[in-house]
Amino acid sequence: MTTETLFRIHLVLGYVAWLLCFGTYVWPWLRSMDGRDAHRAIATLHSFRFFGLVFILPGVVSPDLPAGFAVFAAWGDFATGVLAMLALLTVRIRTLFWLFIVAFNLAGTVDLVVDYYDAIQVGLPAHAEWLGATYAIPIIYVPLLMITHVSAFYFLARPRLDADAAALAGAG
Repeated sequence: MTTETLFRIHLVLGYVAWLLCFGTYVWPWLRSMDGRDAHRAIATLHSFRFFGLVFILPGVVSPDLPAGFAVFAAWGDFATGVLAMLALLTVRIRTLFWLFIVAFNLAGTVDLVVDYYDAIQVGLPAHAEWLGATYAIPIIYVPLLMITHVSAFYFLARPRLDADAAALAGAG
């Protein structure tokens, strides 16, 4: 089996495993919370994204890992992690908290989408060995990050959906 095939299988199964776990354990737990607490839980997970700087740490990834992928991935993760931490630090300042919640989710989603695009452009799936010790990040961690970003956008839209449903119920 080729490196590219193994990488793609790992990536798809990373999403499948996380979707199964998330749907069974995490989603019901998050839905039972009020929106602020659900966003705090998601922000806590994303606050660890400073770890993405490892993509530019010599000796951890291959020197062959293209800078076009590594630099944006590293700093995009770092920025997202800092924004998530700022959300957690400002939880008592409502306006700032929601600003940072939206910011880290937008920045984080853009980061992951651009990382996927850049990875394809540089041929990363065929050269997954370039990732070295960071191989587990796109396979295990990134699927969970993307799933939680989608969930966060759902929770951001939910108050509006709940308000629309209540208005419809009151009109009937």
